[in-house]
Amino acid sequence: MHIGIDFGTSYSAAATYRNGMLEIIRFGDAAQFRTAVFFPEVVPDPSDFVLTPALESEVETHVRDLRIQQRQFGTPERADDVLRRDAIRVVRRQWLEERARTSPAATLESFQHALFGDDAVDAYMEYGDGNLIESPKSMLGFRMDADVRKVIVHITTHILEHIRLTASRQLDEPVRSAVIGRPVQFRSSMGERGSEQAIELIREAAAVAGFDEISFMEEPAAAAMHYHKSLEHRQRALIVDIGGGTTDVAYAELGGGEHPQITRSWGLAKGGTDLDVNLSVHAFMPLLGNNIANVPVHYFVEAASVHNLPKQREFRRQDFRFVDEPWQSRLCNLHIPGATTRLNQEAEHTKIVLSTEPAHRSDLGFLEDGVGVDTTQSDLSEAISPFIHRLKRALGDVNDDLVELEIPASVFLTGGTSRSLAVQAAVRESFPKIDLVKGDPSLGVVSGLAVAAAELDGMPP
Repeated sequence: MHIGIDFGTSYSAAATYRNGMLEIIRFGDAAQFRTAVFFPEVVPDPSDFVLTPALESEVETHVRDLRIQQRQFGTPERADDVLRRDAIRVVRRQWLEERARTSPAATLESFQHALFGDDAVDAYMEYGDGNLIESPKSMLGFRMDADVRKVIVHITTHILEHIRLTASRQLDEPVRSAVIGRPVQFRSSMGERGSEQAIELIREAAAVAGFDEISFMEEPAAAAMHYHKSLEHRQRALIVDIGGGTTDVAYAELGGGEHPQITRSWGLAKGGTDLDVNLSVHAFMPLLGNNIANVPVHYFVEAASVHNLPKQREFRRQDFRFVDEPWQSRLCNLHIPGATTRLNQEAEHTKIVLSTEPAHRSDLGFLEDGVGVDTTQSDLSEAISPFIHRLKRALGDVNDDLVELEIPASVFLTGGTSRSLAVQAAVRESFPKIDLVKGDPSLGVVSGLAVAAAELDGMPP
């Protein structure tokens, strides 16, 4: 049996069709789970390696040994900087092996104790140790060394295995095949090569997770499959899927009992996580000295970017001893494990509340007793304006391309970030003469992936 998997930046979900009916896989009592995983053990971090005097001595010993080997075996002489580079690699590898050997719980094989979703976040904040990885999907398209690649594949493997095993228990049969959603354009530092790498990593992780067969479908195409099921008559439609990490658009012919046809797609590597970061920096970070204390602005962006492991690592390395009070104490408290995650959760919650309420009070007592911040809808509008500007520009490009196509009868809006009233207004403004249809923000994509999965099983729902 095939299932559809929406492996999302912020939340993940799975579904299939059984006896002609859509069946959402349940994760506990929920139809989706936060794409976060917590490993109670500490995995050795290669970036923690520092050449101490003792390690420097080992490097020099290796360099001398390499020179001796060159003379003994008559190999071509290599430059000193090349010998030193190779020696550092040997010492670094030995250092990692020793860290793993002296802390058996720190090996990658100990990942079987992983927790997922909100349980992962809660455990990390309770224990204050171990590793919490949020939004691993957002890292798949970036350059990474072999050590980081191995960790990212392990994390993705455990998330996909969690989905597969949960589905197998609910459906009471082994699940070995899946249709996995993918954005038109992954977040990446390498352009199209980044998307290719992301697909490679997901394929590798899925195989280790126990899937024998997987295929991919662009997320707006999956949302189109879902919308297609509700249309009695054939029509052309524009599908706008605004998720946690990316914004994807597709032009499709849907409905009327015929097979849906996707003829064009567009992608923007921005989504709801960017709104959370912007709101955190704009509304919360002034309490930690942003634009007030003598602290570079990028430190606050790093602190807010919980979905970006390198940025989180950089923030934790910063030294705030020379920052004036009260900023120093608050920044140091933000260094405590789990604190940046709490701040991000409050930013996300504030974004959701201000989508319907005029004002909100956030309790930031974990930074300092009694500290809180009041935000209004105008604060939200100002904070998310960079994203709204990028969104309108991307939708403007879509509009320009529609000149070559037949004007769609409707715009189908889905994805978690589509709940935002500002986002809805931007989409309406971009297509003022086309009917806007609002789909299920959470399950629109996975429902369409379930349709595609059912077709692969030869059982059109």
